Amino acid sequence: MGLTASIASAPAWAAKAAQSDSVWPQDSRVPGGVARLSLGPASTRPKFSYNDAPALVLGDMIEWTALIGIPLSTAPGEYTLPVEMDGQLRDKRLLVQDKKYVEQRLKVSPKTVDLSPEDNARYEREAAHLKTVMTSLSQPLPMAASLQMQVPVPGRRSSSFGLRRIFNGQARNPHSGMDIAAPTGTPVKAPLPGKVIDVGDYFFNGGTVWLDHGGGLLSMYCHLSQVNCKVGDMLQTGDAFCKVGATGRVTGPHLHWSVMLNRAMVDPALFI
Repeated sequence: MGLTASIASAPAWAAKAAQSDSVWPQDSRVPGGVARLSLGPASTRPKFSYNDAPALVLGDMIEWTALIGIPLSTAPGEYTLPVEMDGQLRDKRLLVQDKKYVEQRLKVSPKTVDLSPEDNARYEREAAHLKTVMTSLSQPLPMAASLQMQVPVPGRRSSSFGLRRIFNGQARNPHSGMDIAAPTGTPVKAPLPGKVIDVGDYFFNGGTVWLDHGGGLLSMYCHLSQVNCKVGDMLQTGDAFCKVGATGRVTGPHLHWSVMLNRAMVDPALFI
């Protein structure tokens, strides 16, 4: 029996589960991963928060699912999470498993590691601004929309998410995205429909664009040589909106691509 026939003859909940596997991110309950939690039926969209931010809840009155971004700093263990469904509080359990990320040592310009007072002041101003960008929250995409993303630029993955990075012998924050090596000027295309919510030139990230895909799902593109969009622009999947570069703290031309869910950076590979 073919897959289509199998789904058609299965109960409604089974068909929804099969659909979710094909259109939603991979379930990976580790620091930096994404958890897909079944919430069950409710007449209205349940209210669910995680990491002090509203979780992305998709579905309908027959079956709701929460998609939760798990911060890299999360300690392994079992967590009890309250969810409001039809005015009543219920507990959902989330078991986060451990994951060891490898180490990466890089040589970069010393001034991008040991910051001057002026550069540090600039970094702090930019960090305060980006904090407001990362709290953006809009309505989720329609429930039928796929959250599987197209890779924004062709090329070799030169650095993966979660790497413990050491710049010039000094430990820094883990890598919060995926690096894709590509020549300067290579067009970068939107992996999902989204709205441009920030465009800037930042000390570490260089030329940068943020997209809002709805419901607390954001994506960021860094080290750009050229930006061909402005805040407020609406993009569709496949629209070219910027170009690969080597701006900011880099060792060569590439695209840094980050995905954020409920204000937690998560592994973009889970959405491909």
